[in-house]
Amino acid sequence: MNNPNAPLKRAAAFCARFGMQVPILEAPMAGACPASLAIAVANAGGMGAMGALLSTPAEIAAWAAEFRAASDGAFQLNLWVPDPPPKRDAAHEADIRAFLSKWGPEVPEAAGDARPPDFSAQCEAFLAARPTVISSIMGLFPAAFVAAIKERGIAWFACATTLAEARAAEAAGADAIVVQGAEAGGHRGSFDAVAAERNAIGLFALLPRITANVSVPVIATGGIGDGRGLAAALALGASAVQMGTVFLRCPEARTNAAWANALEALEPERTVLTRAFSGRAGRSLATRYVEAAAAADAPAPAPYPVQRGLSAAMRAEAARQGDLQRMQAWAGQSAWLASPRPAGAIVREAWAEAQRIFGG
Repeated sequence: MNNPNAPLKRAAAFCARFGMQVPILEAPMAGACPASLAIAVANAGGMGAMGALLSTPAEIAAWAAEFRAASDGAFQLNLWVPDPPPKRDAAHEADIRAFLSKWGPEVPEAAGDARPPDFSAQCEAFLAARPTVISSIMGLFPAAFVAAIKERGIAWFACATTLAEARAAEAAGADAIVVQGAEAGGHRGSFDAVAAERNAIGLFALLPRITANVSVPVIATGGIGDGRGLAAALALGASAVQMGTVFLRCPEARTNAAWANALEALEPERTVLTRAFSGRAGRSLATRYVEAAAAADAPAPAPYPVQRGLSAAMRAEAARQGDLQRMQAWAGQSAWLASPRPAGAIVREAWAEAQRIFGG
């Protein structure tokens, strides 16, 4: 690089703008981001997060209040942009129910009628909570909501998985782009649900392509869990990184023990993209259920959120019983970097290691 100090200066400018001391954001992992984890990340100088996909307005308000009672740091609230109403196929759903009933409780016919919480009400709760950042995934927020965000002095971060998505987000007014590589655990953030697997681009192929073609700050996410990944992302033009799977074994994450323990020394190839839990593509542990759902004789998953509703009973029973093989256990390809240490230590050590790499 022409100026070895440029990545650190870029990171410092980003941190100053968004109220951080360390250019590390917690990934907003819906269902796996209690306020305790966000507090630990923010108090170490990073940015905490809540993935609020399935949260009611009251739950969003309570999470924000718990965070603020223990931290004056930065935090983001994240929402999926709703998909169009799914096309239903009763015969196909009956096949899925029969398949799922072999893995858990019998699935009632009405299970596929599941609906996420009211998006508009969640948006109002976000505005009332006044976080540092409101972030989107699976598309772009409506223009009216973007205007309301900015009127309140809140930043909008938009997740993108291709250059075309990043350009669309910048044109719509995003203050930063979260570039998600295919290594990332959890759901793919593709605007086009059908193209999620086809556009499964690795982070370090995608990142420089986007940083060279947008003018807003870029946050790299997917497979980053230590200072080496942080330094590499900054060298490729990112202003910060977002980390998720690496925190799942931390005590503050309160992750189901079976899930957390399975991450130890997990080989990258033991994670796969699957639609078997929600109908949307996401990177999970390659459990027996996930592998069976991908077999040629298994019914294809229903679209989101139908599949999420159909699989709900199995997922809940697996969580209660600590049965990893049926559990919704998301994991990125660098899950082996996760360790049962305090989240704050992981944040501080990653930043210290990155600074050493740059000679800072």
